[in-house]
Amino acid sequence: MEIIRLEDEHSPYFASVYDWNYRWWGVRDGISPAEVRCTLAHSLNRGDRLPQTFVAVENGRALGMYQLSMIDDLYCRPDLYPWLIDVYVDESCRGRGVGRALLQTVPHNARAAGLTELYLYTTHTALYEKFGWTFLEEVDTFREESPKERLYRLSLSE
Repeated sequence: MEIIRLEDEHSPYFASVYDWNYRWWGVRDGISPAEVRCTLAHSLNRGDRLPQTFVAVENGRALGMYQLSMIDDLYCRPDLYPWLIDVYVDESCRGRGVGRALLQTVPHNARAAGLTELYLYTTHTALYEKFGWTFLEEVDTFREESPKERLYRLSLSE
């Protein structure tokens, strides 16, 4: 398995990443397929420009993903950025170490983008701590399906 940066919407992995994002938050938030595709297409940046999308691949198949982003949909905390967002492992690949492989590359890829810290929010407990993230507080998301989530910070300074 390798973790690659997705840089081209003609990549064989783009369709999988698009499908995950559309089914995950597009449908939930009432965002059209075209808008999800446009958003994803504009996250295919090179160098240190954000957002960036990373994909775990193996044998020509996308297994999971994450993104580094300056903005996030945690509207109640506009003071915090940049973010690790859209951490996702395909359901058929869970329990195979894909998430671990993805998360182990976050510090390197974030530093390469010139970042010194990252934030994330999640419902997961005791997962991100394994990768050096520090729990900060519970936050109100103001979303009906998940009103409280856990806010984390990762320091990238060595």
